[in-house]
Amino acid sequence: MGTDSDSDANGWNRARGLALKTLLLFGGALLVKRLRKSTTRWDHAHFVSKSLAGEKYSKEQASRDPDNYFNIRMLTCPAAELVDGSKVLYFEQAFWRTPQKPFRQRLFMVKPCPKELKCDVELSTYAIRDMEEYKNFCDRPRDQRPQPEEVIGDIAEHLTTVHLKRCPRGKRCLYKGSTPPGGFPNSWQNGATHCTSELAILKNNDIHTWDRGYDDDGNQVWGQKEGPYEFKPAPTSSFSDMFSPLNFPPPPSMERRIEGSFVLQEQE
Repeated sequence: MGTDSDSDANGWNRARGLALKTLLLFGGALLVKRLRKSTTRWDHAHFVSKSLAGEKYSKEQASRDPDNYFNIRMLTCPAAELVDGSKVLYFEQAFWRTPQKPFRQRLFMVKPCPKELKCDVELSTYAIRDMEEYKNFCDRPRDQRPQPEEVIGDIAEHLTTVHLKRCPRGKRCLYKGSTPPGGFPNSWQNGATHCTSELAILKNNDIHTWDRGYDDDGNQVWGQKEGPYEFKPAPTSSFSDMFSPLNFPPPPSMERRIEGSFVLQEQE
């Protein structure tokens, strides 16, 4: 039989073990709670902003399907921040060989979705009051481009809004969304009356975009029909690809196809 001291020791060990288990359970509960709260509404918006930023190309897609896609350069960078924390990004697209001549220029506004909507991030697109002043905005030194207060003042017509939602685990995408049903009014060309946009943010900062215009009868009159444009971040050096046929401007005979794929802006 054990002595009183043995019984005391066993009782102490059991009490210590119980206390340790309680601490572990309590600590685990706190950790789970903290992890659940670690991603805020603004964290989602900041992640999307960072994923959009940078220089990206559709070269791989153009190589796979040159009949339907061009090697487009997409360049996005921070331009301003509003008082409420919303990020304003400058965005432009151009053909690889003529980056100094963008055919599309926009301002993005990125912020959390309104609480009443079942989404995580709201991405709105706006026209720019003086597009010429913003050409190659991201390529210029900060002191040689419009400053944040000017950028905010140059936010013009609202064009579209895409509501992004975090993709479920196991999916290829990280965030994905589209414009509301029916899209937004649009009369840029070819008899369009409204347009829709889809956006997906994938791993490695890949971006898929799909903009389409429709007439009153629901017929698609501009934009890609085969699927979204797929943009990948630029490699550290593109000089080895300088003379690739994909990187030369399309011949005049292809201009009509370009107009059917993108809405070319008229520069004043």
